[in-house]
Amino acid sequence: MEKRNFYFDNAKFILIFFVVFGHLLRSFIEDNETIFTVYKVIYSFHMPAFILVSGFFAKGYYEKGYIQKIAKKLILPYLLFQGIYSLFYYYLYNRPSIDMDPFNPHWSLWFLISLFCWNIMLLLFSKFKPAYAITAALFIGLAIGYVDWVSNYLSLSRTFVFFPLFLAGYFLKKEHLALLMRPSARASAIGIFAIATALFYLYPDINYQWLLGSKPYAEMGAASFTALLTRLGFYLLSFLMVFSFLACVPNGQYFFTRLGKNTLYVYLLHGFIVRLFRESDLQNYFNEPEQFLMLASISLLLTLLLSSGLATALTQPLIELKTAKLHTLKVRLTAMLKFYRNKRFN
Repeated sequence: MEKRNFYFDNAKFILIFFVVFGHLLRSFIEDNETIFTVYKVIYSFHMPAFILVSGFFAKGYYEKGYIQKIAKKLILPYLLFQGIYSLFYYYLYNRPSIDMDPFNPHWSLWFLISLFCWNIMLLLFSKFKPAYAITAALFIGLAIGYVDWVSNYLSLSRTFVFFPLFLAGYFLKKEHLALLMRPSARASAIGIFAIATALFYLYPDINYQWLLGSKPYAEMGAASFTALLTRLGFYLLSFLMVFSFLACVPNGQYFFTRLGKNTLYVYLLHGFIVRLFRESDLQNYFNEPEQFLMLASISLLLTLLLSSGLATALTQPLIELKTAKLHTLKVRLTAMLKFYRNKRFN
């Protein structure tokens, strides 16, 4: 495996950890200003960085069968988990009926349908020079906020709002990433993180929903021209935070590196545990800083568990509609049992 693969696997694992941690933190943002600050810092880069990295790996969109491949990879799991989450919410929240609307993505499933749309949009935007394409995408992302009916339905709002980041990732080259590996870039990245954290802490009234990209301006009470400038400011913040994060990602191979390939599993599965956590009395335990450090540790353990070989083998038939990992697991278990049986009787 080449270093650049270590780099991106490291980046994806760290990002999916922040996704899990951010979702677990959501229950506490109204009660603790420090936690709210951490939450907003996480949301300023974790999904934008995922989106940009996804764009970087979308360079093969022109290959024969690519669209069919990503449709199978994204749309089929989306539809399947829409149904599973509908049933899960029905029992968890004691709802009077099962909401099976396939066009209104449950919670984190928006990313799958948006990612599919971004790949389709490349068919048009990739034909233009990077500066023109990204400028046009930014203009659409800014203007779409004035269209009141564009919201969570089919994840349209997030699709248009976050597309500039996906497009920037598509046009990103290895030479650009090499610039981020310089010591000066990493020092600047730490400074940017520190400044962003300070700003979020000193200005607690900043509406974090600007970071989500899921609502039109009117729903955030800002339908005037200043709303466009506000979103433009958050675009600038997101790009700065994403490249700052990428500058801090290590290049080497670590205990978690190989698990970075399994982020889709963590993304789809962790929601069940997070929702159960939010409905349980366990969250009442977390009210001191050291306890939130424990929550970060729990998030890491959960990320490691859901991306492990065992978890991915058991859930691959559901997520990828394949049984290769399950077959490999069975072969290994059979070999282990045979080895210990032979050792016992010899």
